[in-house]
Amino acid sequence: MERIFCKNKQEHPEPIQAKVHGEIPSWMEGVLLRNGPGMHKIGECEYNHWFDGMALLHSFTIKNGEVFYRSKYLRSDTYNSNIEANRIVVSELGTMAYPDPCKNIFTKAFCYLSHIIPQFTDNCMINIMRNGEDYYASSEVNFIRKIDPRTLETLEKVDYSKYAAINMATSHPHYDSAGNVLNMGTSIFNKGKTRYVIFKIPPAAPGSEAKKGKTCLKNLEVICSIPSCSLLKPSYFHSFGISENYILFIEHPFKLDILKMATAHIQGVNWASCLTFYKDDKTWIHLVDRQSKKEVSTKFYTDAMVVYHHVNAYEEDDHVILDLISYTDNSLLDLFYLKNLNKNFENTANKTSIPSCKRFVIPLKYEKDVAVGSNLVRLPSTTASAVKEKDGSIYCQPETLCDEIELPRINYDYNGRKYRYIFAAEMKWSPVPSQIVKFDILTKRKLHWKEEHCWPAEPVFVPSPNAKEEDEGIILSSIVTTEPQKPPFLLILDAKTFKEIARATVNVDLHVDLHGIFIPGKDLKTDQETDEDGGHELKGCPSYKENDVPKDSLPVKKRMEDL
Repeated sequence: MERIFCKNKQEHPEPIQAKVHGEIPSWMEGVLLRNGPGMHKIGECEYNHWFDGMALLHSFTIKNGEVFYRSKYLRSDTYNSNIEANRIVVSELGTMAYPDPCKNIFTKAFCYLSHIIPQFTDNCMINIMRNGEDYYASSEVNFIRKIDPRTLETLEKVDYSKYAAINMATSHPHYDSAGNVLNMGTSIFNKGKTRYVIFKIPPAAPGSEAKKGKTCLKNLEVICSIPSCSLLKPSYFHSFGISENYILFIEHPFKLDILKMATAHIQGVNWASCLTFYKDDKTWIHLVDRQSKKEVSTKFYTDAMVVYHHVNAYEEDDHVILDLISYTDNSLLDLFYLKNLNKNFENTANKTSIPSCKRFVIPLKYEKDVAVGSNLVRLPSTTASAVKEKDGSIYCQPETLCDEIELPRINYDYNGRKYRYIFAAEMKWSPVPSQIVKFDILTKRKLHWKEEHCWPAEPVFVPSPNAKEEDEGIILSSIVTTEPQKPPFLLILDAKTFKEIARATVNVDLHVDLHGIFIPGKDLKTDQETDEDGGHELKGCPSYKENDVPKDSLPVKKRMEDL
């Protein structure tokens, strides 16, 4: 695991042609764009946590049965500052950066005080967000970074907080049929209140208007805000759910201590230490009506749990069905400290909570005078229950659909609708997936893909043209290998049978990524638009050569060789 997680990865900014084994469907054209940490040591400084690493974007471009690979570090302000100083100078989740040791005590004290309202990193290393024709690297703070999906060039920096009172935002937005981006963020201690803010971003302006300085966030609209149960300890959240008529938010008791975060530099602790799981508290399930933009007044809750990823939500016979991945505690976050990803990681991993796919069912209509203790769920297809309490609140107990899956993806055409299939990574004792699975919710059966010495990334579903069935399409997953004689590759599966169609091997050291997006060829800017924006078409996609590294990456290449 040390080789997979801790080793700095070399970037490859020029396209490298992959060797295709098998036959890629003729209709398959586009870019699989992925994001994740790739650099964990800068000069003599090392990060403490895997999630701290500098964002490394990589892509597989598929066209005419051929595949081309490239990767490039996100040129964030954080990255540039670190490289220029040749040490870590910006704090991340698990690593606190301190003032220059050469400064005197008075200057140090001023630097500490300046972090009482922390300035977060723009190392956007979690996901890729779409807005109209534009794409952004994102994380969980108030910054996103626009990127060119063809060249992986880093473009402008966008700050949510300039358009809404938001200090943090999720890296898992949703998209509606009109092209709007729906997302959530946390507003910390604004006007004496801490709230969860749900907002909408309309599609980005056309390229010609964007050049005039207009931004996609210019017309950001706050849909609704939900007061935090605790003023100084709001819930941390990584994603949320939507159905046809509702937005669903899980306020679990994995909380961020604002006071501790404000004094973290003085105390000498990192941001991660400001997160605490309260195992005896309730988890609240909030429903916001998308039409009225108001929260449903009924209080729904369940037992303490930690949720990172939602799967899907939909409505059926006056119920909302909510599927998500839950944990019994927050031990997963601790597992990814680099000191735990050493040769003894198996002992650490065995103590980690196992992910479980849970189904919650929330009743929308029921008789107000129904007896206390009554189960309000009337769907015969589930064992989930929702029991009325004395105070009028509803206690929800989930059905377990399956265990040991994470990084769930679905056919996004079924997002917010009744669906049947989950594509996910299977997580057992290892911090990195050993196989990918297709789970049939109806039959509870699994199909697997697994190969020795192969570690797959989150599976991404791409529908076939004019598909008539939910699982009619292909699965894409980038595969990291730990066998020296086995090159890493892009895996292409038939989503229905889960049989391998093709793989595209590439002779580079792939990094373990987190999330990403597939961009169909029709959704990429035309060649003319790309050239006008300063980008470069993959003309002929020449093989990468060491001497072809652009000038702006040469210092980085040399630094990484030195490391």
